Amino acid sequence: MILRPERAQDAAAIGALTEAAFSGQPYSDRTEHLIVDRLRRARVLSLSLVAEDDGALVGHIAFSPVALSGGEKDWYGLGPVSVIPGRQGEGIGGALIRRGLEDLRGLGAAGCIVVGNPALYRKFGFVSQQALLLSDVPAEYFLVQAFTGPVPAGAAEFHPGFYRDV
Repeated sequence: MILRPERAQDAAAIGALTEAAFSGQPYSDRTEHLIVDRLRRARVLSLSLVAEDDGALVGHIAFSPVALSGGEKDWYGLGPVSVIPGRQGEGIGGALIRRGLEDLRGLGAAGCIVVGNPALYRKFGFVSQQALLLSDVPAEYFLVQAFTGPVPAGAAEFHPGFYRDV
């Protein structure tokens, strides 16, 4: 398996993979594949990596800029991260998360936020805290990781492409 940046010709396969990965999940609103497309069209898909095995895409992760109420720069949001059914639980998602966070640091990112399972994301250095919040998200599911300096205080916002066409 290789991890690499997405290529233009990967877009349709990433969409299908993401849709399949979230199909039937009780926490999904079935729009995760649309999030990736909207971020790509808005040209804010800052980092998009795929896992390729024997010529087929088996996983994908996206990172995009987030806005912080204090004006801090170079913060990113992780998500979605997807692994095709049948290959979940093999460590593909974890490999994508580790590589993505490493690449973000290499780009000079100040930190990263994610909404998700705390038990999963804590393994990668994310923590719950009270200083930075995301509207309408229970604090235990909103996790942060500062790469440089402390976690800023205030509110965070994912790019509008997470929620609608922009």
